[in-house]
Amino acid sequence: MNRTLLAEFTAREGAQDEVADLIRSYAEKVREEDGNLAFDVYTKASNPRAYWIFETYRDEDAFQAHLKAPYGGPFNAALAPLIEEDASVLTFLDPLV
Repeated sequence: MNRTLLAEFTAREGAQDEVADLIRSYAEKVREEDGNLAFDVYTKASNPRAYWIFETYRDEDAFQAHLKAPYGGPFNAALAPLIEEDASVLTFLDPLV
C-alpha cells in the first residue's frame, strides 16, 4: 500500500525566497528516489508563505528509505530556523476508495 502524507509549514516573514529555493532543491532530490511517486509542492493562494507538500511513496519501505536519505537531515536543519513551526507538521493520509 502506498504511503501518503501532507507536510505543512509556514515560512517566516522575509524568509520566503530562501525557503522556496531550499524546497526546490530538495524536491529535485526526493523526486529521484526510486520509491517516490509524488512530491508536489504548493503554497496557499491566500498566504504564499504557507507551504503544503503532498508526498506519496510506493510503500512503507520506500518511505523509510526516504527518511534515511543523506540529504534529509541537512534539509530539515536548514529549514527549521526559516519556518514558524518547530518542524514540518505531518499528516498521514489513507485512501477512502
